[in-house]
Amino acid sequence: MFSARHLSTGCSVVRHGRCLLKNRNTVVPARCIASCVDPSMGLNDEQIQMQRIATEFAQKEFLPYMAEWDEKEYFAKETMQKAAQLGFGAIYVSEKYGGTGLTRLDSSIIFEALSRGCVSTTAYMSIHNMCAWMIEQFGSEEQKQHWIPSLASMEKFASYCLTEPGSGSDAASLATTARCDGDFYILNGSKAFISGGGDTDLYVIMVRTGSPGPKGISCILVEKDTPGLSFGKKEKKVGWNSQPTRAVILEDCKVPVSNRLGEEGQGFNIAMQGLNGGRINIASCSLGAAQASLELAANHLKVRKQFNKPLAEFQHNQFKLAQMATNLVASRLLVRKAASSLQQNLPDAVSLCSMAKLFATDQCFDIVNQALQMHGGYGYLKDYAVQQYLRDIRVHQILEGTNEIMQLIVSRDILQN
Repeated sequence: MFSARHLSTGCSVVRHGRCLLKNRNTVVPARCIASCVDPSMGLNDEQIQMQRIATEFAQKEFLPYMAEWDEKEYFAKETMQKAAQLGFGAIYVSEKYGGTGLTRLDSSIIFEALSRGCVSTTAYMSIHNMCAWMIEQFGSEEQKQHWIPSLASMEKFASYCLTEPGSGSDAASLATTARCDGDFYILNGSKAFISGGGDTDLYVIMVRTGSPGPKGISCILVEKDTPGLSFGKKEKKVGWNSQPTRAVILEDCKVPVSNRLGEEGQGFNIAMQGLNGGRINIASCSLGAAQASLELAANHLKVRKQFNKPLAEFQHNQFKLAQMATNLVASRLLVRKAASSLQQNLPDAVSLCSMAKLFATDQCFDIVNQALQMHGGYGYLKDYAVQQYLRDIRVHQILEGTNEIMQLIVSRDILQN
């Protein structure tokens, strides 16, 4: 198990100078990462070591299969369990319950590195990590001891269930109910767009136990084989195809009251606190895609010739690369600042997490889109990895709170304070 105590152990180091060529299965040594965009800049020795371990794992275990998992819509449980052996199943959960005991910043570094190998798989892992943290933060001692060890090892997989067919951005209007019946809750309703739905083992579900509005919401843990729990069809998506997405359907689903996470009426607060970290995680996944795409584009510009000279010699492309690099570094700095603020529970944490998610996912999508443009027609072919990075990160501007909602959160903070 990779942990805070084992930073010096593990696998051989991946050189930072490695570059991904057009085929996502090819990794060729080259000095293609300029110091100004090197993701290890500003990190301490321990953080660089964990970044290298995650990078090496991504290049060996994710990258060669990224396109295949996308095409076949394969949920790579066995590979994620290998990642969990390095401590990536419950990164910011304490070692007391089997987690890795690292910080929010550490997790951002790891998710960015893993996403260079496969954004979709890493994004699911980030949601799984969020669920494990929610159980540690709000669960009873019995719940922590029962669930966290198996989540940390990824023997069990978790899904976060907030969105409903009729409540997306207006999450506090959710309609799924949990009626108390003695020592049990009877759950009725449905959840939409659930990552891992149908293939995971534990569902962290927000339900209405009280009056309308956020104070009437509670959080309940539901195991996969619980009677009354079923799933919709597997959704066909633009990206994120290496993780299944289904509706979660609850029809007189009987769950022990002891499965409630926290107190009645605390569910909305639990959900939002989970999402603060989730926004940093998903922004970090966008950083990984943008970093990989920038490297792919830079290499392509050096080798592709038009008008008898490499594309890299055209000033337009040089200026575009400079803008891409600047926006990538600015995004990374903001994400890491937000992660540190959340770790310290500072007053600006919620707004910074929203800013980081808004800025990084928007900017990183533009970076990847420009990288595809630089590839010309080749960028539109599935033989080239840049198109998959584009498809996989598009949804990052929508989930974990749309970027429009992120702007509401930030503006309210400014106007109220």
